[in-house]
Amino acid sequence: MRFNLATFAFKRLDFMRALDWKYYELLDCGDFEKLERFGKYILIRPEPQAIWDRKQTEKQWLDQAHARYVAKSSTAGDWERLKPISYPWIVKWQSPGMELAFNLKFTAFKHIGIFPEQAANWVYLYDFLKNSGIEKPRVLNFFAYTGGASLAAKAAGADIIHLDSVKQVVSWSKENMELSNLHNIRWVVEDAAKFALREVKRGNTYHAIIMDPPSYGLGPTGERWKLEEDLNDMMKNVLQLLAPEKHAFIINTYSLNLSPIILKTLAMSIKPDIESPEYGELYVESKEKQDLPLGSFLRFKR
Repeated sequence: MRFNLATFAFKRLDFMRALDWKYYELLDCGDFEKLERFGKYILIRPEPQAIWDRKQTEKQWLDQAHARYVAKSSTAGDWERLKPISYPWIVKWQSPGMELAFNLKFTAFKHIGIFPEQAANWVYLYDFLKNSGIEKPRVLNFFAYTGGASLAAKAAGADIIHLDSVKQVVSWSKENMELSNLHNIRWVVEDAAKFALREVKRGNTYHAIIMDPPSYGLGPTGERWKLEEDLNDMMKNVLQLLAPEKHAFIINTYSLNLSPIILKTLAMSIKPDIESPEYGELYVESKEKQDLPLGSFLRFKR
């Protein structure tokens, strides 16, 4: 079978580099791991997308690192302490109008409480809210984890609902709010899909919605979530919650099965009037000049 290339459309993807951090640095990556500095501590963590060879040697990594995450299964593992660590510890991120602080801790899931690449979306959200002309914009943050986007929205003066299904993570987010000298975020521990459906029935709308759904998860009462199976139905409800006059929407996914084009096509199939959506990959550039992709994103505003 012969194909005429003229029948194929070539789309431009956006590749959004993580903004400069004073307290974070990707030092090296490869061999399915990454070497990162968070404040004064250097960690080794798994990274399934770093399929290339690392630039530095294993000995160089171990000489620098304070701890290494050792996976026991696909969902759990332990931290091996290599040097003394004062635990937990705080890192900060600054941008015009914002100074956010995060309390970092070791977890059994390799995460430590922050995704530095998301800072690019925090700025996008903050700038939209500050320039919207809305006196008290309403914001909803689904799968909100430890609250980077929630803090950015609150710093912009928004009325923010922070929703996550894990009570301990919501408590962690409260610590970050207090460290950032912010207040009055509304905390909700609930299944995200159920909450979205109920908000549609209530007729509520929001000026900005953020989503960072996991590949797999369970709600507070055992509700099952699988990204590829459940995202379409949830998006049908979530996009109805956008205020008609002015709004912004951001979604990130870390699943290797969902490309940016899938996110864009999904959103446009539900809401065809989206104007100039931005979609592509978030990435971090290492000190060794490697570009490490860290998930797909889609965002748009009106």
